[in-house]
Amino acid sequence: MLKAVILIGGPQKGTRFRPLSFEVPKPLFPVAGVPMIQHHIEACAQVPGMQEILLIGFYQPDEALTRFLEAAQQEFNLPIRYLQEFVPLGTGGGLYHFRDQILAGGPEAFFVLNADVCSDFPLTAMLDSYRHQPHPFLLLGTTANRTQSLNYGCIVENPQTHEVLHYVEKPSTFVSDIINCGIYLFSPEALKPLRDVFQRNQQDGQL
Repeated sequence: MLKAVILIGGPQKGTRFRPLSFEVPKPLFPVAGVPMIQHHIEACAQVPGMQEILLIGFYQPDEALTRFLEAAQQEFNLPIRYLQEFVPLGTGGGLYHFRDQILAGGPEAFFVLNADVCSDFPLTAMLDSYRHQPHPFLLLGTTANRTQSLNYGCIVENPQTHEVLHYVEKPSTFVSDIINCGIYLFSPEALKPLRDVFQRNQQDGQL
């Protein structure tokens, strides 16, 4: 059993899309004739064993989003639910906050996709790699030129094992030409470090 989580953010983001983003939530912007996140949902629905798709964000569940989710559930014959954050929680915060919903039913693993990425979504290939060599965290990378790489999370990898040795988000100087695509495959164990960080932050706040 597999699940997928699509991180759709919220209304204070998408400033580069203004004034369009005043009228249409960024996840519903048309790309190739359909809402942006429909491409993500379609890719997830094609993965064998996919049981549920969760959207996490802090948009108000307005009529347009509700209507889209209802139509997507019918089209792809999958449960698709929107989980609304009470405040912007970030990638790790949203996953940890909704961990019970993500892990309900005991999924083998779950995909996490940023809503604002465009890709051919090689999710089945990622799943094959995960099953061949299981690891709590698997992320999709691609190459960019030196100038482009400064706008993304940059990955330094072990060229033999492809393990991540170093990661810098939008560095000020060149680090690597391998960048993060914003597409991940996590095992349930991947949420344990998030729990540790959350508990440590709580303790620091109390101190």
